Amino acid sequence: MPVRRIKGKTEVLLVTSRDTGRWIIPKGWHAKGLKGHESAAREAKQEAGVEGKIDPKAIGHFRYVKTERSDQGAVDVTVFLLSVRKVLKRWREAAQRERAWFPIDDAAESVQEPELSSIISALK
Repeated sequence: MPVRRIKGKTEVLLVTSRDTGRWIIPKGWHAKGLKGHESAAREAKQEAGVEGKIDPKAIGHFRYVKTERSDQGAVDVTVFLLSVRKVLKRWREAAQRERAWFPIDDAAESVQEPELSSIISALK
C-alpha cells in the first residue's frame, strides 16, 4: 500500500483495476525468488509507478474475489506499507490504470473490500 505524508497528513495511493475500474491498492502474485514485501514493491512500481521504502512486516491481510478474465475465485492478499519516495512519470501499466492520492478516510471509503477499508482506516 503506497503512502506519503503531505503537510502532516497521510495519503494513500490507489489505482484503478484493469477489469472493473474500481479503486484498489497495487497488488499481484508473489514473484519467485522474491520475499513477499519485495514482490509488493515491484507491483507498486509496475501498477502505480511509485518507488520507496517497503516495510518487510505486513500491516494486514484481506481476501477478495478475483473475476478478471477467466480467473475467478477468492484471493488472499498480504498488505505491506510502501513509503513513497519517487513518483514516476512513466511506468509499465500507465496506459491501463489511473492513479490518485486519497486522504485516509477517502481511500477507505473508495475501496470495495471491507477488510482493506479497515486496514486503510487503521493508518490514522
